[in-house]
Amino acid sequence: MPEKIPTNLITIYGRNPVLEALQDSAITPWRLHLSERNRPAEVLETIQSLADQRGIETQTHSPQVLSRISRNGKQDQGVALDIMAPGYRPADSLIHTQGRCRLLALDRIHNPQNLGMIIRSAVAGHVDGVILPKKGCSDLNALAIKASAGTALRGHIYHCKTLMDCLPDLRDAGFLIYTLRADANTSVFDFHIPERCILVLGNETDGVSADIEALAHGGLAIPMSGKAESLNVAATAAILSFLPGLRG
Repeated sequence: MPEKIPTNLITIYGRNPVLEALQDSAITPWRLHLSERNRPAEVLETIQSLADQRGIETQTHSPQVLSRISRNGKQDQGVALDIMAPGYRPADSLIHTQGRCRLLALDRIHNPQNLGMIIRSAVAGHVDGVILPKKGCSDLNALAIKASAGTALRGHIYHCKTLMDCLPDLRDAGFLIYTLRADANTSVFDFHIPERCILVLGNETDGVSADIEALAHGGLAIPMSGKAESLNVAATAAILSFLPGLRG
């Protein structure tokens, strides 16, 4: 029978991030991946020892195969680790949810530190999860997980290939979609938040892409005093995550 691979795996890479993950008892690793061309090193011996102590399977690969697993062959340092994240699920699973569900969706967020801080705010605040595309956004890599203070491994993150692969179906399933943009006429502080809605945060430079704007039901803005034109996307996510209208 073909191996059944869990659907809630997040893969991190790099020697120090993998070492730290194996040392953290709150993290549940699934499989360790090593390059067959790794040279002997103390940190690799420690990684292997910790994996053995925790009963984690180790697989050795060619650099090319490991590069496909880590998705970053230039920076994986010959090491990757699959981690089980209970809240990491396909975005199409949201179609079958019932009742209230308020989400943040990320459109081309490239900075992993921004990604991590967005997730941290979402988990700490009142939204029900984050939709994260695998294409066009930062990976949930070690930098993002560190910036999230570990919440990326505990929060509700819904993955899809691109937002346009999932948002039309979610719209058909009853979700109302709103984008954040500076020129919108409706303030987030005056907005009555629907029971089922998705608030889309755009790229750090270009904002929300045109195809997402065309799909949305409307736009929302955070009023500025006039001394600043915009906020960092992570700061915007923090404000949205703690809007009073999201409670209850």
